[in-house]
Amino acid sequence: MTPLNRRDFLATSATAAALATAGAGTSRAAFAKNALPASPQARVVLGKTGIETSLIGMGSGTVGGGQSSNQTKLGVKGFTKVVRHCLDQGITLFDVADQYGSHVYLREALKGVPRDKYQIQTKTHATNAVTARDHIERYKLELGVDYIDVLLLHCMTKTGWQHDHTGAMEELMRAKEDGRIRAHGTSCHGMDPLRTSAKEPFVEVDLARINPEGLIMDDKKPDEVASVLEEMHNAGKGIVGMKILGEGRITQPEKIDASLKFVLGLGTVDAFIIGFQSTDQVDDILKRTEKAIGALKA
Repeated sequence: MTPLNRRDFLATSATAAALATAGAGTSRAAFAKNALPASPQARVVLGKTGIETSLIGMGSGTVGGGQSSNQTKLGVKGFTKVVRHCLDQGITLFDVADQYGSHVYLREALKGVPRDKYQIQTKTHATNAVTARDHIERYKLELGVDYIDVLLLHCMTKTGWQHDHTGAMEELMRAKEDGRIRAHGTSCHGMDPLRTSAKEPFVEVDLARINPEGLIMDDKKPDEVASVLEEMHNAGKGIVGMKILGEGRITQPEKIDASLKFVLGLGTVDAFIIGFQSTDQVDDILKRTEKAIGALKA
């Protein structure tokens, strides 16, 4: 997936769907499924972005909205405790968003940690270039960083979302060119926007809801979602899974194990985030992920 220049963007987007259909066989052969990670602490690369991160990441938007989430309700001290424990255990990917109010919490939690030791994924609701530019600068300030690893268009809900976000998309590509961000993409709510993201060249990384229970997903049929994720993976897009535990609704130990095994077994999800709310939960997921990897290798 060759990086797009802004000059080529409009022409490329206009023909993306046709090219994706015509070249489906080629793309499927071009990008093999992921090998099973060696351990829960494995390092992975998000598609063809070149961004290396941890297999497991920490989410900060459990029951998130209105500048709040279960993670921010821990307070700065509690939030920091979980983040630092994640780092100690090799978890370096942190998913935040303006909507969750978690930027400043993560900034405080990461104080003193070298910038190359963690990766940040955040999101914008911008539709035009001016708003997107403002968001990038504000987010960097709130996070206390010079660049953002992954910036996503947040919560795409309809087919053709790209036509309503052209200005923001062009600004995000401009930001990648000058080093303000490293990659851009989408998070989707609905199968139609997810299918659009699978074919849209702008999308380098997608944050996708996936679990075997069909809970809080773009389709209640996990196989339907998995098929689109495979299309994305075949195109070289990075996929970060979310809602692995159905936003905390998957609580039975055997079902947690089954979900981890399901997601890891797809071979298309590069990394996944869990909305950790305690250090004990971090340790439990690491142990269960190790168990799932072992079961898949057996």
